[in-house]
Amino acid sequence: MTGATPLYLDCDTGIDDALALAYLLASPEVHVAGIGTVSGNVSAAVAAENTQALLALAGREEIPVAVGSTDPLRGTFAGGSPDVHGQNGLGGVSLEPATARPDPRDAVDLLIDLARQYPGELRILAIGPLTNLAQAIEREPELPALVRDVVVMGGAVLAPGNVSAVAEANIANDPEAAAAVLSADWDVMLVPLDVTMEHTLDELGRRRLLEAPEAISRAVGESLEAYLDRYLQVYGYRACALHDPLAAALLVGTVQPTRAPRVPVVVDHSDGPGRGQTIADMRGQRRGPVDVPGARCQVVLETDLQVGPVLLDRLAGPPVA
Repeated sequence: MTGATPLYLDCDTGIDDALALAYLLASPEVHVAGIGTVSGNVSAAVAAENTQALLALAGREEIPVAVGSTDPLRGTFAGGSPDVHGQNGLGGVSLEPATARPDPRDAVDLLIDLARQYPGELRILAIGPLTNLAQAIEREPELPALVRDVVVMGGAVLAPGNVSAVAEANIANDPEAAAAVLSADWDVMLVPLDVTMEHTLDELGRRRLLEAPEAISRAVGESLEAYLDRYLQVYGYRACALHDPLAAALLVGTVQPTRAPRVPVVVDHSDGPGRGQTIADMRGQRRGPVDVPGARCQVVLETDLQVGPVLLDRLAGPPVA
């Protein structure tokens, strides 16, 4: 772990979260110092169970996993996305329960403790609703100054949403929290549907995972079976979007943004038809990325590489010639 960057992962462990977790564990560039769960694809409690079962497969049960917020800042948890991720969040694949217990702290306290342990170094990867992060800012107002940066998989800037005409699921599940996180005084990289929908994994990639040497990679490959079918109506063939793995690869640095202006971004948390929309000021971007002075949110719209091959090479080894 010498030289590895400390990382706090905040997740709602469904299928693409599991892919991102496996990728992070296989990445020497980062040290996963702690994981917090939040309700999104599944409840926060089920997300913790899934996370710990995956960590057990990887032989990494020493990583603390803390259960976070069950409900969003406003309202109650709506029940998750069983139509996308299956009833258990892992496409119906049953994993052996972990022997480790969840950390006695909640996810908010775990994040705050890690930020104090690694001041100015800790990076945050948030691939679920942003409830825990918003509560952490409220509980510790100095948190943004302690954290190096935040990478968020969420939002739809120029592309349509996936849960409404304008809203992406992670943001829509807690717009109040997203508004707080994106307005806080820290650097944020937003990885929206605009770019994640352009990165896919198909059946050939799934087969490579099924033949991988690591148990966690094979388990994730199994979970992708129904997930690929779910995207048939989107792509017209069996492939899935790599939302969370792309955000993970951008944080690790194995994929680089090539079009990613820093612009003001706000979240609509009204009760109107735009609820959950990420509104980015993209004026002046026609001829290439232009940073707006003072803006703290970098919006990724294009990357140098497709994350699928990067992910597979790290989790399954190079393809057999």
